[in-house]
Amino acid sequence: MDTAPPQDAPELTYRDAVEADVPALVELVQSAYRGDSSRAGWTTEADYLQGQRTDPEGVREIISAPGSRLLAFERDGAIIACCQLEHRGDAAYFGMFAVRPGLQGGGLGRRILAEAERLAVAEWGVREMHMTVISIREELIAWYERRGYRRTGKTSPFPYDDERFGVPQRDDLEFELLVKELVVKDLQAAAEREA
Repeated sequence: MDTAPPQDAPELTYRDAVEADVPALVELVQSAYRGDSSRAGWTTEADYLQGQRTDPEGVREIISAPGSRLLAFERDGAIIACCQLEHRGDAAYFGMFAVRPGLQGGGLGRRILAEAERLAVAEWGVREMHMTVISIREELIAWYERRGYRRTGKTSPFPYDDERFGVPQRDDLEFELLVKELVVKDLQAAAEREA
């Protein structure tokens, strides 16, 4: 599914998100997962979740939380992707990962994930990356498995009673924990390949 970016593609840069980025980040995350705009990409959840994916308060919490970073990835000054990294002891948590729908499938997500793993090791010395994915998202889970993540079978309930996370359209949603062991030399080599 991923292909190499064109040789003349603008440079991808990233930085820590700030308060002024909140509206753009909410719109980005919403566009990647919910509503008709999300159907332009392959990460859509529109068939089984309606409503919002996040809100300004949720984004602000991630930006300001101790041990947490929300990275804004830009091309030509426009935010086109984001991800959250949170330090949790010997592991880092990877979340709020979104790539603008029209840019999905071109290798951008793979590059961002590799950089997030490298940063987690470099900054916090963690040995594992954790994330949760809705367990019925087989195509998305397979994408992560191709990048070294493994299913743990450990699940947590979807917050059905909290519309801040969306309005479920089915009653079998739950999150599954995916884990990847982070090996420093492997991450350095991967980051060099993706650059």
